[in-house]
Amino acid sequence: MQKQTAKTLTGWNFDNSYARLDERLASRVHPEPVAEPELVLFNEPLAETLGLVFGGARPPDVSTRKPDASTRKPDVSTRKPDASTRKPDEPLDAALLLSGNKLPPGSDPVAQAYAGHQFGYFTMLGDGRAIVLGEQVAPDGNRYDIQFKGSGRTPYSRSGDGRATLYSMLREYLISEAMHALGIPTSRSLAVVRTGEQVFREVIHEGAVLTRVSSSHIRVGTFQYARLALPAEQFGELIRYTILRHDPDLAGSETPAADLLVRVMERQAALVARWMQVGFIHGVMNTDNMSLAGETFDYGPCAFMNACDPGTVFSSIDEHGRYAFGNQPQIAHWNLSRFAEALLPAIDTDEKAAIEKANDLLHRFTDMFETRWMEMMARKLGFPGMAAPDRPWVDELLEQLREIRADYTNSFLALQGDLVDESLLLTAGSPRDALSRFGHIRENWQARLRDAGVSTEEAVARMRAANPAVIPRNHLVEDALDEMVQHNRMDSFDALLAVLRNPAKCSDEPARWQAPPPDGDGGYQTFCGT
Repeated sequence: MQKQTAKTLTGWNFDNSYARLDERLASRVHPEPVAEPELVLFNEPLAETLGLVFGGARPPDVSTRKPDASTRKPDVSTRKPDASTRKPDEPLDAALLLSGNKLPPGSDPVAQAYAGHQFGYFTMLGDGRAIVLGEQVAPDGNRYDIQFKGSGRTPYSRSGDGRATLYSMLREYLISEAMHALGIPTSRSLAVVRTGEQVFREVIHEGAVLTRVSSSHIRVGTFQYARLALPAEQFGELIRYTILRHDPDLAGSETPAADLLVRVMERQAALVARWMQVGFIHGVMNTDNMSLAGETFDYGPCAFMNACDPGTVFSSIDEHGRYAFGNQPQIAHWNLSRFAEALLPAIDTDEKAAIEKANDLLHRFTDMFETRWMEMMARKLGFPGMAAPDRPWVDELLEQLREIRADYTNSFLALQGDLVDESLLLTAGSPRDALSRFGHIRENWQARLRDAGVSTEEAVARMRAANPAVIPRNHLVEDALDEMVQHNRMDSFDALLAVLRNPAKCSDEPARWQAPPPDGDGGYQTFCGT
């Protein structure tokens, strides 16, 4: 991917419904201009989905583009929007637009207010270095938040500088696009722009602004904040707005708060099961990072598991392993309990009755997740389905992989016969007899298939649809980012991005893309970058 310069960006079609909600939910603030904006990465396929035109093409006619029924403007406020009057969509330099130096027509930038439990401790928060420009209505009628990350200080910045490092923004671009290619619901990355400014962290970094695209940025923390900040009527408006935006079929519900809770639970059960499928570790599952749309977002300290071990942690700030790989389902349940707490007054006006109803609903999450997890593991292992009696066998198989420190991703590739070199099963610390012990695991799996009446051919077909051939290996990501940031060379980054965009195959240089880190994870740590 070559650096993009002197390109224009048109096709903006904003309808900023969230900015028209109660003013306590967000603060209007403009991005802080940067010194020397330079477009480093631009996601043209995503731009096309959004209806944006990159380059010198004629701006599209957006006058007839309307939100679909599921995203039409909710009637949630009598306050008139104070966004600027729509101006002609004049071609403007994309670097200026995507750095915040110029604003697209129709934008109404806001920093959102929210709260959250961070590592179990409650605090008031808000977008300290992010600004939502508005909601782009795409040609298909779907609505997307367009957000800048690293665009300067906001009323919620506290002691922060509001900026982001080039390293961190490139990392989010790479991993969010990899997650999208894996079929996992996620925020997307539209662009990365160098700012020409320095950002001071543990060392001096280059600054950058990321343009992030999401179905919305409504999170558990939004409702935690709203419960404290809004009167009951306005809190109810937020519930109705969220339903109109993400679950319009619930618009006529007589129990909207309870029904919204269940929908969010269902989405989170499905999402976390997908994380477990590919060995993804979010790293900072605070309630302010749990999207009600069921999308993965905030990729700061995330990483992917190499050796199969549920206790795997990479985040430098997760000292006690709260957000370890194997803890993610339980943490999701905990976060959803905080969401339910925020919703209590809307579930029932009688507090005791509300608590009983919320608990009854929350008890469903374990079964929701278990169903999703068993479906996922059945696909990974090639079975048409699994039931509760199969769980001990699956647990034993995963424990055997842990005991030999087998690579999680490559173990399933080896079972399906798609690993070119079985030495790629081994990670640092694997015992000498690991390969022979894996042979016994394979024999046990094959016997299980026979008992279930499943042919190897059937199983392999299912497995190839479920098991990625490549993931964003931590060491490959770091090497590619180091080359870009320290040496301004994009070859490794472009090559890795191309491979990750087609994760089902690894036809070229499999030893390069599939090998675990030669020295193991060692002291590898990830950082938030704030």
